[in-house]
Amino acid sequence: MNWNSFNKSLSSTENQTVTSKGKRVFLVITAFVLVLLLWLVSPFLIHRYPIQYANIDEHFLYGSIGGEDSDGIPYWIIKVLPEVFADKLPGEGYTSLGFIQEPDHELPISFVRSTTWFGLEVVTENCATCHVGTLRSSPRDLNPRIISAMPGISVSLQGFVRFLTESAADERFTADNLMPFINAAGAHFNPLEKLVYRFLVIPKTRDELLELRHNFSFMDRQSPYGPGRVDTFTSYKTRRYGFAVDKLVDSELTGISDYPSIWNQEPRKNLRLHWDGNNDDQSERNRTAALALVSPTTIDLDSLERIRTWLNEIKAPPYPYAINSDLATKGKIIFDSNCAKCHSEQGSEIGEITPIKEVATDRGRIDSYTYELASNQNLTFSGITYKGVDQRFSHFKKYNGYVNGLLDGVWLRSPYLHNGSVPTLRDLLNKPEARPKSFYRGYDVYDQENVGYVSIVSSENGKDFFFYDTKLPSNFNGGHLYGTDLDSQDKNALLEYLKTI
Repeated sequence: MNWNSFNKSLSSTENQTVTSKGKRVFLVITAFVLVLLLWLVSPFLIHRYPIQYANIDEHFLYGSIGGEDSDGIPYWIIKVLPEVFADKLPGEGYTSLGFIQEPDHELPISFVRSTTWFGLEVVTENCATCHVGTLRSSPRDLNPRIISAMPGISVSLQGFVRFLTESAADERFTADNLMPFINAAGAHFNPLEKLVYRFLVIPKTRDELLELRHNFSFMDRQSPYGPGRVDTFTSYKTRRYGFAVDKLVDSELTGISDYPSIWNQEPRKNLRLHWDGNNDDQSERNRTAALALVSPTTIDLDSLERIRTWLNEIKAPPYPYAINSDLATKGKIIFDSNCAKCHSEQGSEIGEITPIKEVATDRGRIDSYTYELASNQNLTFSGITYKGVDQRFSHFKKYNGYVNGLLDGVWLRSPYLHNGSVPTLRDLLNKPEARPKSFYRGYDVYDQENVGYVSIVSSENGKDFFFYDTKLPSNFNGGHLYGTDLDSQDKNALLEYLKTI
């Protein structure tokens, strides 16, 4: 036998066996690594669409209007901030800022837990931030009635913005400090997610909140807003969505206004909208309101269209307490003689602008909305179409007065005037010198006698309400003298009728 040949043959067989085993081991290791990588990155690859609800009322309260990929705050950060920075809140959690918490939901009304295109869970907000409120009959009522499309009387947007931005400016806003809270809150991150949160998510969130702090620094030059109010347009002047103006002038920083009711929009079609009537197109009004929370490129126009259709149909809730029908009948005659021209659906001046010289109320909201801003707004949504229709704004105009609006559900829209400076309808029928010089806002117990929310209570169960001082800029409570010359009996009758609208 040729041993040399045999040895070569054996060596060749052994080498083939080793090579075959090596390939199998390599393939097994490669497959394991691929599976591991897929497991690690899968949370960032799975796209879960923005949250939608079949029930439109539920969608209004908790559904997305877009913004997940532009304006969301990472879910685990928003969840732990009230615990990490409890010293920056007036009480416990987001409800201390007036947000409404339902017992069967994890997050307050208007907080939308959704997902970005690359799988990061974030929280955005929706229309319910400003347009949902509560109603109680007495302090003993422990189950407030939640009413959609009414003014959000309790939410302090200024307080929320300041909480977020002051937290970001705090030296405790670091990954080393936040991650233990996030882990304790139940975040079951895989190793890659932990790295992403530590080195990308938390630093980027802090940077963006600090940018927000810079953009909203104008609030330091304004009167405190309190709950149920916001400076509608000044924040737009500092944003990156095309509204920016050259300079913020002090005389234009007095536009703090109440959140309006937004029910029953069908009879408002083609009427002038917003407090100063600067637009008469519902779609533009809705989209510009949404831009407080989303960007033009991420706005969910399908969601807004659902909401618009619903708001056209939803009616103001009827007055839930006893009404003296005979007195209300007399009050209708007084209303028709004194108020209907400007405030009824058939009124000859409904939806028109009453010049500021005539209405003589606080002019800050008018001064805050400038010709420059109107011009810049009409460039917004350029190049964006929806169902084949160009979405660019074209209806914004500057006026010098306030719009005559419908009064449906007026019983639930206190405090009154555009800046919420008069607490009840009875107060509004008094001469300005007899109206309260100060009062409290944010209390949801109803004052049936004076028609409006109770405004003389400073606190309840450890919660302090906002002290409203009419002497401060934006807070003037004069003007609107219509009906103030009526005698007390006619005023009582008119108030009784206003409960029925």
